[in-house]
Amino acid sequence: MPELVSLTLAHSGDPDDAFMWWPITGKVNPAVTAHGPGFSAFSVSAHRAIATGRFLFIPIPGDIAEFNRLAAGVAPYDITALSVRAYADVSDRYVITACGSSFGEGYGPKVVTRVNSSVRCEGCLARPDVRIAVPGLRTSAFLTLGLMLGADVARRPGKYVELPFDRIIPAVVKGEVDAGLVIHEGQVMFGEAGLREVVDLGAWWQETRGVPLPLGINAVKRDLDARFGSGTVAAVSRLLRASLDHALTNRDESVEYTMPYARLNAKNAGLPEPSREIVEKYLDMYVTPLTVDMGEVGRRAISRLFEDGAAAGLCPRVERLDVV
Repeated sequence: MPELVSLTLAHSGDPDDAFMWWPITGKVNPAVTAHGPGFSAFSVSAHRAIATGRFLFIPIPGDIAEFNRLAAGVAPYDITALSVRAYADVSDRYVITACGSSFGEGYGPKVVTRVNSSVRCEGCLARPDVRIAVPGLRTSAFLTLGLMLGADVARRPGKYVELPFDRIIPAVVKGEVDAGLVIHEGQVMFGEAGLREVVDLGAWWQETRGVPLPLGINAVKRDLDARFGSGTVAAVSRLLRASLDHALTNRDESVEYTMPYARLNAKNAGLPEPSREIVEKYLDMYVTPLTVDMGEVGRRAISRLFEDGAAAGLCPRVERLDVV
């Protein structure tokens, strides 16, 4: 019998990642930690919906900005969710999987503010007095905002306040910042907090570039083949695709499993408990055919974001895009 290989699988604590990976990780009960959803070894169900052969996938739900930071440093996780922008920092360590990515297809992260705020347009966001809460400087959302506002504004000291994604809406509501860049469920629930949209970055990107906005990817360490045998990276990628296929085939069970994640995120953000309808709306936005297989459309969109980001000096240049 082949030796069991344990692989850490870090995924964001939002419903779409939870939706995709439970069939190979078992079901995880989210718990409050310093960075949002977390887990303990005792909260993982022993039941996995599909056979994973010699691989045991250890789920680690958490905050995407933290995963971006860790990947650029000690890189502790074998498989990790990353912002597309963050991949530019770690392309020598990780390859992208063809499945598991999120794209905004004419929609995406939004900049929101209070109803009575004087920040009412894209141009207003560039004002020196306007401070914006963002979910991380390595996120694709922030890179896109920087491309819209211009590199000089993107680099302006003191303009941006980095916060966990579920703390951004409360910071805007309390007036701690003038505007907030919302991702995950905040994109569909900010109105529940009495906030209004200033700009939809996904719509802006689609209108100006003509391709979907690449937001998140799933990445696998390049050295898995060296550590566990030739073909390991490809085998892991196939299992990730099998997990996503199973989740989609068993959609009702998958949606039900994601609900505690959505409820916890809403609670942390000071929002009402989301209905199943709201969660399904969000999942319909970010678990799409491009999530199943990004294909040439997805590769072209990611390449365009890297090209524009590097040209503006807002991210390193990525010479080669490796997708497995």
